[in-house]
Amino acid sequence: MPQPTPPSVLRRPRLWIGTGLIAAVVSILFALLYVGGNVNPRGNLRDLPVALVNADSGADAGGRHVNLGEQIVSGIQKAAKGDKSIDWQVVSREEADKRLGRGKVFGALVIPKDFSATVTGLTAPQPAAQGKATPPTLTVLTNQAAGSIGSSMSSQAAQKAAHAASAQLGQELLKQAGAQKTPLPTAAQLKLADPVTVNVADGHPLGSRSAMGLSAFYYALVLVVCGMLGANVVNSQVDTALGYLHTDYGPIRKREPVQHTSRVRTLAIGMALMLGLSLVMGTLVEVATVGILDMDASHLGLLWLYSVATIAVVGIGSLALFAAFGTPGMLLATIVFVAMAVPSSGATVPVQALPGFFRALAEFEPLRQLTEGLRSLLYYGAQADAGLSRAWASMGVAFVAALVFGFAVTRVYDRRGLHRIPHPDAGTPGAPAPAGTPEAAEPTTA
Repeated sequence: MPQPTPPSVLRRPRLWIGTGLIAAVVSILFALLYVGGNVNPRGNLRDLPVALVNADSGADAGGRHVNLGEQIVSGIQKAAKGDKSIDWQVVSREEADKRLGRGKVFGALVIPKDFSATVTGLTAPQPAAQGKATPPTLTVLTNQAAGSIGSSMSSQAAQKAAHAASAQLGQELLKQAGAQKTPLPTAAQLKLADPVTVNVADGHPLGSRSAMGLSAFYYALVLVVCGMLGANVVNSQVDTALGYLHTDYGPIRKREPVQHTSRVRTLAIGMALMLGLSLVMGTLVEVATVGILDMDASHLGLLWLYSVATIAVVGIGSLALFAAFGTPGMLLATIVFVAMAVPSSGATVPVQALPGFFRALAEFEPLRQLTEGLRSLLYYGAQADAGLSRAWASMGVAFVAALVFGFAVTRVYDRRGLHRIPHPDAGTPGAPAPAGTPEAAEPTTA
């Protein structure tokens, strides 16, 4: 039989059609998912949580007690009725600090205790007092630990609200000043037109080696990739050890004698090996990032356990997909753990700024849960309600689901005689090759 030549192989339609379809699906799927999730964050923004703190104690002016902080809060809430992009959460300063420290809000707008007093002081009738009047301030707090883009969106929304409040107060102050007998100088009028100073401060400071709040995402992505690559290595090495695959070392090809075993046992071997390798890989990831790169991190023991568990769960989930779907399972694992996971993780663009499809993915895609758990470990003192408990629960559910799915499918295959090395002379379709056949014993080198 003549050996095929490269031109003859390339002329085969099946080669082009099969390879082309796979390449086309991968290309369009990754483009739609990666770009589609991030192409218009402002247009998709809905209910971004921002704290609104009114600590104003009010002041007496014109024979009555006024609280301008309440007026600002009321104005912001009224404006928010027609704009659902921001979820203004009216809370105390203490509660705002707690939510900032747990990643529950992306920022805050704080009205200080003396706000009404400083505003009313601007229209004091004595010119001397005008010169000594303290300018009123509003403080915008950011929270990069919850996500840099989300924090930026929160800061912009809070600053916009603060400047709008300042302009509204300025109109009222100018009316009051115009009613006085002594006219104000032009400079004083300009000052009253926009009386509030808006300060921006970090509501939850991070260390300088935290990638500006992105180290949790990058660390989580490394763990996911390690789990997937580890599963690929385990899958091929187990198949090689059982004689299903050969190994090439340059021009030398080695193949172990085929060891017929069930799909269930093959999967069990792979999962056991994956558990062992996850200990090594998780340890090395932490050593590399924390020990060598000096990434800001605390709770190192818990971080190590989290790293090992993440790699193990992702690896076992990938092995279950490989066992159930064969070679297409590798592509499916890439889609599940990377293509759909990265744009729905909320790590760069917040979940509140994603299209509805990606928000739905974010409810169960693993990378979002893993990133939130790492944010808790790296930024929020390992608080359970900062995302850590949900991450552990998600890993537990995924681990059980992978075991049930993988062993259920492989058991069905075994019961139906769908063995990995069929033989045409076997009595049952798909039965294993009998001992002594070329399939059952191949040379170890070629």
